[in-house]
Amino acid sequence: MTTNSLPRHIYWSCREKASVDENDTNQKKWLLEQTLVQGTMTDIRRLDLSAVEDALPSLRLPRHVMALWKDYFERRHSHAVSQANP
Repeated sequence: MTTNSLPRHIYWSCREKASVDENDTNQKKWLLEQTLVQGTMTDIRRLDLSAVEDALPSLRLPRHVMALWKDYFERRHSHAVSQANP
């Protein structure tokens, strides 16, 4: 079991130290949602962007956060295509 200890600003509703089992799909999805909404830039830099992109359609995010990430991945793919076809 892979666990990830959570910082207080991501899991603030519990006094005890919290962790997430990254092998549990629901917990991993919850962690992505919380990190994208509550996380710092440092937290977001630690994410696997491929996992974020794969999970994005099923994540429950505020509209503005979802729009930001959709735009990010669209631009990322457009840039990759333009680099591949100069």
